Amino acid sequence: MKKPSLAIVASSLLAGCTFAPSINVLGAYFPDWLFCIVAGVSLTVLIHVVWGKTKLGHWITPVALTYPVLTTLFSLAVWLIFFQN
Repeated sequence: MKKPSLAIVASSLLAGCTFAPSINVLGAYFPDWLFCIVAGVSLTVLIHVVWGKTKLGHWITPVALTYPVLTTLFSLAVWLIFFQN
């Protein structure tokens, strides 16, 4: 059995580096993940406000785990909805 050459191994490791997904905003390019995180934090703050007004916030425990998980969930959902090519 032949050993793979160094060039083949190196090129297979760089296969995912074809382009960086970014959005042009007033001439500056920003990465897509930045917009996803901003949207995730914004949606989490919105949920926090809604839970506070409807008195459902006391059901959410532990808070230190719930809000980071919600931020991650919303960020990944925004990525899947808007940025999958």
